[in-house]
Amino acid sequence: MSSEMPQSAQLCFERGNALLTAGQYQEAIYCYQQAIALKADYPEAYWKWGNALLNLGDYPAALRSYELALAYKADYAEAYNNRGIALQNLQEVEMALESFNQAIALKPDYSNYHNNRGLALHKLQRYAEETACYQQALALKPNFAEAYNNYGNALQSLQRYEEALSCYERALALKPDYAKAYFNRGNALQGLKHYDAALQSYAQALVLKPDYAAVFNSQGIVLHNLKQAEAAVNCYQRAIALQPDYVDAYCNLGQLHTTLKQYREAILNFDQAFNLQPDHEFLRGHRLKARMQICDWQDFDAERAAIADSIAAGKNVATPFEVLMMLDNPALQRKAAESWIAQSYSGIAGLQPLSAYAAHDPIRIAYFSADFRTHPVAFLTAELFERHDRKRFEIFAFSFGPDTGDAMRLRLQAGFDRFLDVADSSDLEIARLARSLEIDIAIDLGGHTADSRPGIFALRAAPIQAAYLGYPGTLGASFMDYLLADRVVIPDGSRQHYAEKIVYLPGSFMPNDSQRLIAGQDFSRAEMNLPESGFVFCSFNNHYKITPAVFACWMRILKAVTGSVLWLSDSPDAAENLRREAVLQGVAGERLVFAPRLPDMAEHLGRQRLADLFLDTLPYNAHTTSSDALWAGLPVLTCPGESFPSRVAASLLTALDLPELIVESPLHYEQLAIELATDTGKYAAVKSKLAANRLTAPLFDTPAFTRHLEKAYLQIYHRLQNSLPPEDINV
Repeated sequence: MSSEMPQSAQLCFERGNALLTAGQYQEAIYCYQQAIALKADYPEAYWKWGNALLNLGDYPAALRSYELALAYKADYAEAYNNRGIALQNLQEVEMALESFNQAIALKPDYSNYHNNRGLALHKLQRYAEETACYQQALALKPNFAEAYNNYGNALQSLQRYEEALSCYERALALKPDYAKAYFNRGNALQGLKHYDAALQSYAQALVLKPDYAAVFNSQGIVLHNLKQAEAAVNCYQRAIALQPDYVDAYCNLGQLHTTLKQYREAILNFDQAFNLQPDHEFLRGHRLKARMQICDWQDFDAERAAIADSIAAGKNVATPFEVLMMLDNPALQRKAAESWIAQSYSGIAGLQPLSAYAAHDPIRIAYFSADFRTHPVAFLTAELFERHDRKRFEIFAFSFGPDTGDAMRLRLQAGFDRFLDVADSSDLEIARLARSLEIDIAIDLGGHTADSRPGIFALRAAPIQAAYLGYPGTLGASFMDYLLADRVVIPDGSRQHYAEKIVYLPGSFMPNDSQRLIAGQDFSRAEMNLPESGFVFCSFNNHYKITPAVFACWMRILKAVTGSVLWLSDSPDAAENLRREAVLQGVAGERLVFAPRLPDMAEHLGRQRLADLFLDTLPYNAHTTSSDALWAGLPVLTCPGESFPSRVAASLLTALDLPELIVESPLHYEQLAIELATDTGKYAAVKSKLAANRLTAPLFDTPAFTRHLEKAYLQIYHRLQNSLPPEDINV
């Protein structure tokens, strides 16, 4: 302080300091203003004034105070540090980082400055640099509990959960009443799939801070993962009660209701979140997906257009799978996938790079999935796993889904050489296990679908990694080497929209189980609530695949074909909306017939013989459902779009040599559906050709398909062993 300091200015300053310490921020500000009125060039008073404003949350005014302090004292490290805090709160993170850098340059031995710099780097997702800040802070101040906590958060962002846990333990040893460290410790345990321990850590945080809304939210996530839905709902609701503007909790509650197929409740939650923060990441996609599940088409076209525009602008508005559902645009699908990967996995570290192992005989192939149970992926792949040539390949399963104990699960367990249940293991533990087993080629059957685990592959589980089947699109990930497809789903003109190298399989990319049973009993139309006469159109797709444009086309078809009906999968909410829409379009609601879910797949296949023509959807085709229909002898009519999911049915029909059921436009789709329903000769020819081709064409020739897939694996493996990079492969 200057020797010329007026006594009155100094007294005002000191009184302000006392009030600041007591938390009386407005009164402190008044004192600093008085001090500055008495002595204008008083940088310490401007700094303290800024601190009071910072505590009041008035970040713009605080920033102005710090800049005035620096105008009078250019080497004022404390002002640079607090200026950085104000800028960070104003979301000017790059400028905040520069301010912390200046503070450190002036006083490199202040641990707080390094800690604050780390927090700025965290917001910028520069996690590796962030860890160095906390290491420096702790070198300067070994008992710095907050730095240990923040260090743990950086490590957790890198998915180095075990190291993060160690940091939280150190923080708690130094500060046993540190609720935030217990909370973060719980999050790390959640990342390790140690759910019971995570819940205990959250409980300890709540003992210390009973009104900790974020803890209730995280408890809800763990309980959701443990399938304890009622308890999870209660946690999310308690988080919202404590913090009514808690957008993440509303979103998580909406996701839980979606999992429970309680779509109306989910929509309400997403609407509440949207009203609070319409630009919240991925919210717009979650909300539209929930509406699509029950065919609630309110503002459908406008919402879909807004999502497309936002993705084009680089915003995170929908998950990759949601984009597949909504947009027939492979360029935007790739952009959304790459954005998701960058958001979720770009910072992963912890395992050394992986090169080829010494040659194995047999080659070790591992399939990774959450769906080794009664599930569409299992229906398609069960025989494939059984038919692999054990002289050439050793086949592993890494299962991280539920152990349902159902017949399909038991069949799959018997169909692999080794079936590894890794549901309770972290991504890092699974990647380490795959490396310890020296897996040569890892096949991801999930991609960006529910319960998938891309983090395993981000850690590099095998020297070669390929995406296959479960997710019909690019993963947008540099760590995925290949995507298994065919020339129909990825034509040459679309190649640039896929980040992976493409393995082009002959025929269709889709495997099938030629041993699937079809119930021999003769179902009657009356049993299925179908009329005794009249043409039966059907579509047993999930309801989210039915768009307003598709449904309008179906209604025109029904109006043109007297006495016809449309047979759909049952869902009370969707049925109500679809019948209402049918009436609005001039079709009686009773001409829509809804089929209840049958627990026995053989019976579901058998009842499809009552239908005459399966009407495909666009932009997301029937996939396994198309295969089901064709296997049951039911013709499928499709109109391919531009993207992978919109071309799957065309792939199947091509492999069955039924190109006459693939049309080039929605208008031709509508015309051909009407012709097949009204021209008995034309319909009989198609039906007869399907019956003849069903057991002779490539689609359902599983032994031949398996040999083709194995040929692809051999080509991939040959390139690996010869130190050649992945490249497009034609089998």
